[in-house]
Formats: sequence, C-alpha cells, structure tokens
Amino acid sequence: MHVSFIPYGKREHVERGLRDMEAQKHILPMYKDDKVNGIWIDGAVRLMPFGIVEYVFPKEDLDKVLTTLRFKDPIPYNMQIQISILRKALKYKKAPKFSTEKKYMWNLEHVSILPIGIREDKEIIGKEKLDNGWRHEAI
Repeated sequence: MHVSFIPYGKREHVERGLRDMEAQKHILPMYKDDKVNGIWIDGAVRLMPFGIVEYVFPKEDLDKVLTTLRFKDPIPYNMQIQISILRKALKYKKAPKFSTEKKYMWNLEHVSILPIGIREDKEIIGKEKLDNGWRHEAI
C-alpha cells in the first residue's frame, strides 16, 4: 500500500517525522494454502517531485497510517483543485473511509499534511528464500 501526501513545516520537524515513519515496523502477512505467516518489515519513505512524499507499508495498517497522517482533516479550500489534479496525474485514489481508533506515535506535532491519496499493490507469490511459495502483497 502506498500513501501519498505533502508535509510542510520547519525542516527539522518534517525530517523527524519522516525518520519516525521509516523506523516504524510492520508485519507483512503471507499466505500459503490455509496457513498464515508474517514477516517484520520497515516502513519506506519515498521522496517524489514537488515535495510529495510516499509512504509504503502493508495494507493491513492502512487505518493507522491514515489516522496518524490526519487524512480526515479537511483540505484547505484553496488547495482542493491542485490536490485533485496531483491525485489524477499520479494515478492515486482518494483515501477510503477508515477507522480512527488507533494511530502510530510518529512525531508530526508541528508538521502540516496535505493528503493526496493511496495506491494499492498487487499480490505476488514469493520466489526468494524467505517467502518461497507464500502469497503476499508486492510492496
């Protein structure tokens, strides 16, 4: 799962928040026959043009990530058209409805977030030593 957004604020605060995001551990579920297994992976932060940041993580953690990034907060009226153009150009979807019960403890206190959207990954069957024969999200 990919979540795209534009963070803004004092550089040191933005960078601290991005470091917290990269340090976050997630469990990537894997399936084989009727068995379920999981491996620990780090969240990945990708820097894109125009100040856009993409966070990559397992789809099972979507609610927590969207809550932590405050995707429910309204987009300022003067930015709505630009954000929808970016979303369409980058082939992102609007964020779905999500539960706000849990969130991560990322230090984003002094960082504002302009949410852009999400992109889903397909599933693959692993061919490496760690995931050989197991079906999982292709992160």
